[in-house]
Amino acid sequence: MKKPVDFADYISLHPKEVQSRFWKIRATIRKLAPDSEEFISYGIPAFTYHGPLVYFAGYSNHIGLYPAPSGITGFSKELSIYKRGKGSVQFPHDQPLPIALITKIVKFRVAENLAKSKKKKK
Repeated sequence: MKKPVDFADYISLHPKEVQSRFWKIRATIRKLAPDSEEFISYGIPAFTYHGPLVYFAGYSNHIGLYPAPSGITGFSKELSIYKRGKGSVQFPHDQPLPIALITKIVKFRVAENLAKSKKKKK
């Protein structure tokens, strides 16, 4: 697999039926953090907004969302139906993409990063 240079390049490396899921996640993040910076890190799409915000990646059976451990523990009840790790969650391709839940997680991470940024400035 070639190394992607940007988000569109990363998406193009995945099956057509998965690509729209990536675009929905990206649009959700951009809407909630329009001033965030988008880049490829560790070979996957990443966003930074006053620090690392969220990463995500495509796999054969799911999309992995990496909102840091706090983004997982803060939503443990809602995420209980998904396979999770310390700082990740898997959204299977054969299930609807939970955009409302992703929205909550990203909003939480934006607020968390802003709060950390304000503390650093003091």
